[in-house]
Amino acid sequence: MFSRLFGKKPPEKAKTPEIMGLYLGGSFQIEPLKLRLLEPQLIIDKAASTHIIQAVGEVDLDTGGKILRFYTDDDAYLQVILDGGVTESHITDVKLWYFYETKTVGSEKQWQSLINTDISQPQYNVEGYTFSRVWDAVGDNSPPVAMTERTYEEDGDISETDQFVMLYERNLDDDQVETLLVTGEEKLVNGNLDRCLVISTGFNLTQGDITING
Repeated sequence: MFSRLFGKKPPEKAKTPEIMGLYLGGSFQIEPLKLRLLEPQLIIDKAASTHIIQAVGEVDLDTGGKILRFYTDDDAYLQVILDGGVTESHITDVKLWYFYETKTVGSEKQWQSLINTDISQPQYNVEGYTFSRVWDAVGDNSPPVAMTERTYEEDGDISETDQFVMLYERNLDDDQVETLLVTGEEKLVNGNLDRCLVISTGFNLTQGDITING
């Protein structure tokens, strides 16, 4: 009431990132033919063509670029990487990722092992498939890349998660690749650190493979 009487505006709602017509609460469709042709080679099974966006993540990279993630109702997220700006002309990579496995990290010792040796390895095996590390540093050690993701949810909740990530890939037919993202996630919840290991698999898309439903 006092805000109305004295003309004070209520706090503005945080603006949720958008790109390519993708936005929180919207939906999109992946070209069904592409899924049918590619899925037999992938670890994922029965991927949905139509997705509803239930949360949006945003990462500001040290290089000046940005990662946007549109989390969907199919246990997946569409990831868009931008470099040098936030328009469609700045998009350098688009992938659809599916969560493969999430494990709770129960001790400091386990967490340090993940950060120091387990997340980043020359090769990573999943279901008998071998993925090779993409981000190699000079020398023998290639530590995980550290970043912080800010996540916007439909109910207005905003949270931040520290992530330590490594990217892997394996070759498929027709010059395609399947990608693997291994992530150590750390989040402060009620004064305690909540830690987990998240493994996701993904594949490349072009903007033409995506139709915005509205």
